[in-house]
This record gives sequence, C-alpha cells and structure tokens, in this order.
Amino acid sequence: MIKAFVDFNRKLRDWDGFGVNYVETCQTPDYSANPQDYGGFSTLSGEKRQEILEMIFGEDGLKPGIIKMFLDPFHQAEDRQNGPGPDQIDMANYDHETTTGWMRYFAKKGLELTRSRGSDLSIITTLYGPPGWMTKQKFVRGRDLDPEYRLELAKYFVSWVKFLREREGLPVKYISLHNEGEDYVRWPEDGSTANWEEGHDYNMFWPRELVVEFIKLLRDVLDANGLKDVGVTPGETSNWYRFVEWGYACAIADDEEALNKLGLVTSHGFISSWKRWVGDCRSTGIDLLREKRPDLHAWTTSISWSKMDVHFLNEYRSSIYAAKVNGLIPWACIQYPAGWAKGDPNPGTAFRVDGQGGYTVEPGYYYYKQVCRAGQPGMAVSRVMSNDSELVFMAFAENGTRNPDAFVVLNTSDQDKKVDIKVSGSDSRAFEAYRTSPSEKYAGLGEYGLKDGVITYLSPAGSATSFFGK
Repeated sequence: MIKAFVDFNRKLRDWDGFGVNYVETCQTPDYSANPQDYGGFSTLSGEKRQEILEMIFGEDGLKPGIIKMFLDPFHQAEDRQNGPGPDQIDMANYDHETTTGWMRYFAKKGLELTRSRGSDLSIITTLYGPPGWMTKQKFVRGRDLDPEYRLELAKYFVSWVKFLREREGLPVKYISLHNEGEDYVRWPEDGSTANWEEGHDYNMFWPRELVVEFIKLLRDVLDANGLKDVGVTPGETSNWYRFVEWGYACAIADDEEALNKLGLVTSHGFISSWKRWVGDCRSTGIDLLREKRPDLHAWTTSISWSKMDVHFLNEYRSSIYAAKVNGLIPWACIQYPAGWAKGDPNPGTAFRVDGQGGYTVEPGYYYYKQVCRAGQPGMAVSRVMSNDSELVFMAFAENGTRNPDAFVVLNTSDQDKKVDIKVSGSDSRAFEAYRTSPSEKYAGLGEYGLKDGVITYLSPAGSATSFFGK
C-alpha cells in the first residue's frame, strides 16, 4: 500500500498565490506597421471575453492571486526625453496606451471580479525590452544598453508603474528588470538582431553586473517618485539553474546595497531534459540570498503548460518544493497561436483563440484549476511526503486566511494508485474533493471523511485531485 502524509502544522513558507499572464505585444519590430495582440481578446466579442474572465477570476474560476504584465519597447519615442533628476519624469513623454489596451483590459476586469468576491491581486510588471534608441545598436531588440541612457531606462520603468497605479488603479507590487536577458546566444557575436521571422520575442542582454547596478538605480528612482512600496526584482532568467550557475544570485549576494534594495527574487522555471536551453529546478540561488535576507520571497514568473496534462503540474510542484518559491505564474494563459512567428515554443495554455471570433477551453485550464484554487494568497506551503515518486502531493494550510486547508494529489503514472493519506494539523474532519483526469474536467467527487486521521483514495492514472477542508 502506498502511504502519504500531509502535515498542515509543518509550514514551509508563506504562499503568495498562483498567477496568470496576458501577453499582447511581444514580437513585432514595428507596431505601427504590424500591430499585435497575442492574447487574442481583440478578435472576440465582449460576451466571449467576459466568459473567459469569469472562468479565470470569478467565484467558480481559477481564482488567481497574481497578474504579470509586460512593458514593451514602444512606449517612448526617441525625441522625448526627461530632465536629469531622478524625479524628473514628464508623463506626456510616454505613450503607455497604444500597445497595451487588451492587457490592461484583462487586468482591470480581472481586478474588478477578484475584488467583487472579497479578494485582491498583486501585479508584477516585467520589461520585455527597452526602446531601440536606448540600445547601442539603435533598434528594437538591440543587444546592449547604451550607458548614456541608464537613467532614462529607469524612468521608462517608473513612468509605466506610475501610469498603471495612478491612472489605471492597478495594484503594481513589483517591477522586474528583464525577460530572459541572460541568454546572450540569442544575438550574433556582433550584437546585431537575429531574423525576426525566427520567432524571437523582445529582449536585451542583461549581464549580472548590469542587474546589480539596476537593482540599486531603479530602487532610488522609485523612491524619488514616491513609489517606496514597489519592490524591484533581479529580472527573469530562463530557469532557476541559470539564476545561480550563471552568477546572478552570487553577484547580488556579494553586493550588500543591491541585496538590501532587492524586493523579490524572480526567475522563469522552464525545465526538461538536460540541454543548453533549459536547466533543472533548484533553490541554490534563492537559498544563497535568503541566508542574508530570510524575509525574501521568490516567484517563478513564467513556466510551461507543456502537454497540458498532469505532468506540467508536477513541474509546478518542483518550483514550489524544490526551488522553494512563494508564487508561480505560467506563460500566457490565453493564446492566439497565429500571432507568434513560427509557432509558440510553449504552445500549451488555458484558452486558445481561433481568430474567427471563437475560443476553446484547453485541458490545461482544468488541470491548473486544481492547484490554483487550492493555493490562495496568504496560505502557507505545508509539508508533504509520499513513498511513491509517481504519486506526489502539494499542500496549502489556511494560515489565518478564510481559505480552507487544501492538498492536491498528482498521479503522474499510467496506472491507478491506491493510497492511504495521513492528514494532520487540520481542524477539518472531512475534505471535499474535485478531480481532473484524461476523462474528467474538475469533477466533483463529494466528501472524504478522515478515519483515524487517514483518507484512503484511489487515484486514477494521469489525474490531479484537490481536497478542500470542510
């Protein structure tokens, strides 16, 4: 008999929530000539957009706690520059609306729905790439930052945060320096931009020295503009392996000022078989920083939906239990595939838009719903154990919130598995269960009572089952 243990008394760390990401402008080198909406809301009727929003943010939806928003390269023309002081930001110099309409619509409507059910959202915004004129190459997706425009780039960040918070009323909590900016091989040796037809998204090369410098600079410019409650992150390497092994965590840990000015630790979490593009899921870099700053939280800010089956949830579990993060946001939850040159390398998603006014709900939605609803903001990641590596668990304790203790069972094998689950540390004597499998879509299973503290459960092959305390 397989035996497993869920101990809600053993709190591993606070949990900030699962998230969603609407991607709008992400590849086009010239928005005026080729406008882009990769999320596809522009192709849908208001009624269909509302259906999707309800399925994400509504009472019976995913109920995410985090939204990620990108800052693309088209918000400032070359001839619009600010004064020399860190607090000299003329908002008239920026166009924060033209390329972000649907992303802002998604965030604002999502916030309304979330607050209507008594919850709230945290927003992180990530620089997808700076305006081309700020780079040495002087074009969009130029590889290197021109040192002359360091302060101007910091103001580019801050003006966007001010716009989102003051104009749009969106609760931006963190600002992230880059999107996979460590990946120097995306550019030829001479620094020229690779072919746009190859399917590259925006980026700039961010060596670790620049990351350390900008953590300090951006913190100072945020403070000068009255945004002391907005935290700075080190940007988002492709995976947690690169964050430490390529020197980013060490560079921050070795600079006391940068470490003290860091607000959140971030990276993407793309993992698979060992090759150059990806790496494993490890906590070494986070641990290094937490040795000196135990208060630091960490988020995986983009991760694959893979084949939209139970296995991608196991990858998410690795971010939580191996990398030791406090929050997790998958890659774009709504995709219009025709909007990505040569096809998105991470094609899994929750909703797929067909460009003809329709959309489909993908299996990824129902699997993600199993964990997203279980791990609400403010809960705590709890200890789990299982003596079968194909039957793994996640658990989230209520931690003083209004949310019930919850745990999730993932059967990653091709066989049904019967397990005795010893549950401790919860006031609940029964748990209500829901399941997604190759043949079920978040199906209600009724209540499972504890007998001598144990739930005996038959987990179908390829399934994810969530148990919520009653």
